Amino acid sequence: MQEWQKHLSNSVVKVEDLPFLPDSIEYRERLQKVADIYPIRINSYFLNQIKSENDPMWKQVVPTLDELDDILEEESLLVSDPLNEEGDMPVPELVHRYPDRVLLMVNNQCPIICRFCTRKRKIGFPGIVTRETLRQGIEYIRSHPEIRDVILSGGDPLLVPDKELNRILSELRSIDHLEIIRIGTRVPGTLPQRVTPELCNILKKYHPLYFNMHFNHPDEITPEVENACNMLADTGIPLGSQTVLLKGVNDDSKVMKALMQKLLRIRVKPYYIYQADMASGTNHFRTNVQKGLDIISDLQGHTSGMGVPYYVIDAPGGGGKVRLLPNTVIEHNEKEVIIKNYEGKIFRYPQPTKSSSEKNRLSNEEINSNTDTCQIAV
Repeated sequence: MQEWQKHLSNSVVKVEDLPFLPDSIEYRERLQKVADIYPIRINSYFLNQIKSENDPMWKQVVPTLDELDDILEEESLLVSDPLNEEGDMPVPELVHRYPDRVLLMVNNQCPIICRFCTRKRKIGFPGIVTRETLRQGIEYIRSHPEIRDVILSGGDPLLVPDKELNRILSELRSIDHLEIIRIGTRVPGTLPQRVTPELCNILKKYHPLYFNMHFNHPDEITPEVENACNMLADTGIPLGSQTVLLKGVNDDSKVMKALMQKLLRIRVKPYYIYQADMASGTNHFRTNVQKGLDIISDLQGHTSGMGVPYYVIDAPGGGGKVRLLPNTVIEHNEKEVIIKNYEGKIFRYPQPTKSSSEKNRLSNEEINSNTDTCQIAV
């Protein structure tokens, strides 16, 4: 058994084994109701990163009664499938929302089960992703030549055994019109031991291959994580990171800046900050949208542009990702654009003026147009 498999097999999956819980029997009984709805998993590597109750790591993986309260009180607002993925599934476990790309779920198990996950309805339950759903998904891609990009997701694709992952990637690479393969994974940050030389030898056969990873707090960047990301980058895989804005975890400009800068140091390009999805049991994680806009404003100019990700809302009901921007354009007209920089200072950028040749051309066109009009009138 490899080291990563030992960490996974030693995962906490029961309420009684959770760290830093109160001794109250009533509390634990109520917490069990949460676990009955949404499973628990914290692998032993990630468990060792939790230092205290309510620290940023603890909050991401340990269920609380807030989860149950959200389910009971906000059911009219929060839903099990907030992005309406099921509505865009032409075959099981394949989402075809955008014209030229699809998302294929190859697994529904994760090294940790995040309490804010948008797919809480699927993660940790048996029998959802099968060899048959994978076959149907790959055949769907093969029969639709407009698809040039596939994102492997789940669950976490890197929990698929090496042999099976190699088979999936090989089948996808046999499709002529499929140009890009992306893997959405949280493994490098939550179970870095899974990134092995054997895995990298498989991955490097299937370029162009990209990784969309998931990091939420600078404390997640450990020496083990840095080593895993270096191995992937050395394999030639471009690495990007997606972050979910979470109340009490990273809804602070200094924390977010530290995360983005640490990611760049380990060769991971910050890509998205997501406003938290409206999944059942997650209302206590959601921040006001203005908080995200303020964080982007605080990042701009105060760190490298490479470290400023897009801030997006994945529109409820299946509308897709919508980019949100701080208000930097104050006014624009034919003469000028008035803009505000990261310090709040105002600048005027003149619009391009028409050249002499362009003015003459437009004048001649106007004369010809008037001539034509006169001829028609006669």
